[in-house]
Amino acid sequence: MSLENSENLKSMKSNIKTIILFWLALWGSLTAQAQQRLKLDSILTVIQHNNPMLQEYRYKAQALNEISKGAKSWMAPMVGLGTFMTPYPGQMVMDERDKGSVMLSAEQSIPNPAKLRANQQLLSSKAAIEEAAGSYTFNELRSQAKTAFYEWLVLEKKLAILRENQEIIQLMFNIAKARYPYNQSPLGNSFKAEGRLHEVENMIFMTENEIIQKNIALNALMNLPKEYRFVIDTTFQEFDAVQLVLDTAELASRRSDIRQINNTIQSMKYAVKLESYQAKPDFRIRYNHMAPLGQMMPSAYTIEGMVSIPIAPWSSKMYKANVRGMNLQIEAMKRGREAILNEAQGMAAGMAWEIQTTRKQLDNYEQKIIPALERNYETVMLAYEENREELPFVIDAYEALIMAQTQYLDVMRRYYQMIVSYEKQLEK
Repeated sequence: MSLENSENLKSMKSNIKTIILFWLALWGSLTAQAQQRLKLDSILTVIQHNNPMLQEYRYKAQALNEISKGAKSWMAPMVGLGTFMTPYPGQMVMDERDKGSVMLSAEQSIPNPAKLRANQQLLSSKAAIEEAAGSYTFNELRSQAKTAFYEWLVLEKKLAILRENQEIIQLMFNIAKARYPYNQSPLGNSFKAEGRLHEVENMIFMTENEIIQKNIALNALMNLPKEYRFVIDTTFQEFDAVQLVLDTAELASRRSDIRQINNTIQSMKYAVKLESYQAKPDFRIRYNHMAPLGQMMPSAYTIEGMVSIPIAPWSSKMYKANVRGMNLQIEAMKRGREAILNEAQGMAAGMAWEIQTTRKQLDNYEQKIIPALERNYETVMLAYEENREELPFVIDAYEALIMAQTQYLDVMRRYYQMIVSYEKQLEK
């Protein structure tokens, strides 16, 4: 191959590589832009996998599962080396047998298998408690994320209304300023419209600042850099209809704090079982080998088996008292579970009625109040454009519309907050 062909081949490879890198960079940029618009489900998924508090519970559960794998292990054997029946120095030895022996000892404790199984069950059950605690924490974080998301959503709606009103007031201001030279509008009307325009600008600044605060709050929950900026997807499906009457069994199956109590009760039962097994004996075996120091003496050994007697009155009092105490703790947790379910049932039912009422208020604003005030404003504005009405009447109609829109957004914010609280009770 000639040198020129080789150079052309290298140049072609370099160009292909440059094109590939360009398209990869472009694809990465487009992907990054697409990822900047986040849905609520995506935010909750990131929180679930990336939040340090939830990672802590996962590691705790994994640690307990690993610890439970060694629950059936035996104690390490004991090995010893020493002398047996050896006379002190300076003593007169009359017989070879009196010289004693060198003794090698080995001892092994043999725990009761039932105790080992009960201990493994106890340790495994503690992992389930940590998992339920992690679910409870996630429910709290999910509630915080939903609150921030829906408040951001309301702020976006508010910002859109403010920018629309900014255009309307700018139009009023332009008309008043154009009519003033022809004595068709007092100078005060221009100043009034200009003042309202700057007020709306301030409200826009405040709303944009509140949106940034919600962005930062969600970044903290997702464990992302605080300076990371994204926009939310404002299109989502309507909420499911709320249930006015909830069964405590359904609540118990949904709520992670109830599952945590159930898992704790189950763990306590395993602890009671383990404690009651203290009445079962443990075993120990010991082997001793003696190598005599005197001549013509045979080597000797001893094998000793031992068993504990835990039913002795002076040793059984402790584990019997522990069993009674833990059974009382289980009963206390059951009563606490019942109290939590009754309270949650009442709160969820009250929230459901309030949500229905608030939804009717929103429908009233959307279908009646705001459309009526919009028609009123449009009528007054049309008369003003035709020079049949004064600017103060237009501003009054506009302020009535703005007040209704603001009240509508306040009701919407309260509605979303109630939905979040209701879903928090049901862990949806």
